[in-house]
Amino acid sequence: MSEMSTTAVVLAAGKGTRMHSAKPKVLQTILNEPMLYYVYAALAPLFRENILTVIGHGAEMVESAFPEKKDSFVIQEEQLGTGHALQVAWDAVKKNGATHCLVINGDTPLVTVEALDRLTSVTGCCDLAFMTITPKDVGTFGRVVRDEDRRITSIVEAKDFDMNIHGPITGEVNAGIYLLKIETIEPLLDALKNENASGEYYITDLVALAVERGLSVDGVQCGDDISLMGINSPRELVVAENTLRRQTVDELIDAGVLIHNPDTVTIGPGVTVEPGAEIFGHCEIYGASYVKAGARLGSYTYITDSTFETGCNVKQFCHIEGAGVGPDCVVGPYARLRPGAVLKRGARVGNFVEIKKAVLGEGAKASHLTYLGDADVGAGANIGAGTITCNYDGKNKFTTVIGEGAFIGSNTALVAPVSVGRDALVGAGSTITKDVPEAGGAIARGKQININRRLKKSD
Repeated sequence: MSEMSTTAVVLAAGKGTRMHSAKPKVLQTILNEPMLYYVYAALAPLFRENILTVIGHGAEMVESAFPEKKDSFVIQEEQLGTGHALQVAWDAVKKNGATHCLVINGDTPLVTVEALDRLTSVTGCCDLAFMTITPKDVGTFGRVVRDEDRRITSIVEAKDFDMNIHGPITGEVNAGIYLLKIETIEPLLDALKNENASGEYYITDLVALAVERGLSVDGVQCGDDISLMGINSPRELVVAENTLRRQTVDELIDAGVLIHNPDTVTIGPGVTVEPGAEIFGHCEIYGASYVKAGARLGSYTYITDSTFETGCNVKQFCHIEGAGVGPDCVVGPYARLRPGAVLKRGARVGNFVEIKKAVLGEGAKASHLTYLGDADVGAGANIGAGTITCNYDGKNKFTTVIGEGAFIGSNTALVAPVSVGRDALVGAGSTITKDVPEAGGAIARGKQININRRLKKSD
């Protein structure tokens, strides 16, 4: 790639009818990330910011999913085929001053940097080059047609393929990744026609046009490489997701992460897990999560965008989003940490406890049946079962502050804004609406009245 400058064009305007979804095909998720995310990840090391994306169906949704790409989107108002999509993007391609253009379908999430580098490195001298595969099932992929001397003559879309005209099916199909020499291919774009079963302008027709005009055409054969397969149906999406899931899990195991029942564990592409961490079956970990060595994540736990320090123990059936779990903390089982939850060293959150936008200081405990929202809980504080912070008045959120060493009795309602001082004690069943002073005590509940009941004996 060093001898030529290349602009990448991602074709992402299609509807993806066979996905049976209101979302554009390129936004269908794999490991909790849009399919297009993976294409960008493969392109980035080779092209940096020199990437254009043609969008059309659901354009606003695609723009919203990738706001950082807003200046590189090209709108295809009418979806008239892949050839038309390239025509729409061509002016932007030339503005970049590149000599070559790599075109890739946005529905190839398994594509690797190595595959793209192979195409750009091996075929830089060609006018047109593309990658081919020989899958077990050729399905609806475009067929590669060669003459008796094995020279490529054309690519024919599946619905237009006729064995009487194009010869027997060889099993070699188009992978949807092309490298075009801009200077020589530009005249061919205007020659594209839509005389086919779909009435669309196919980028694949550039191959036959190039051959007719004596340009050099090459096909990079990649065997049955599944990484180049396009995704057109829910079944293919599931196969791709399982492939990536297994690759990720295997790489982590080989690196020193202990993963029990690995066939059931799902870890997203943005997750970092250090060697020495331990993950149990049926965990799902996504986003920018970070799991440090010595952390333990229990079965059936869902995690996104959270960090776990050395020595922490997350028990089974927890749901954790945007949280930070400190060293030697214990979470769960059946706990929920929502965005902004921070547990400092040795803090404990037990079953059926929900923490939202709250900090638990070192050694603080909320062991059962508690809601702490918009709260700051000091080190060593004990939160009794059934305690809730009443942080919302129907319009605004307010903060509750609980000092170090404070003891909150069971079934207490803390009506924010309110503070409980250091080493203070709140009696069980209280509704606290005023600040409690340091080392003080507070109780706020109705007076107990015992009623003398005289029960008649049954006859």
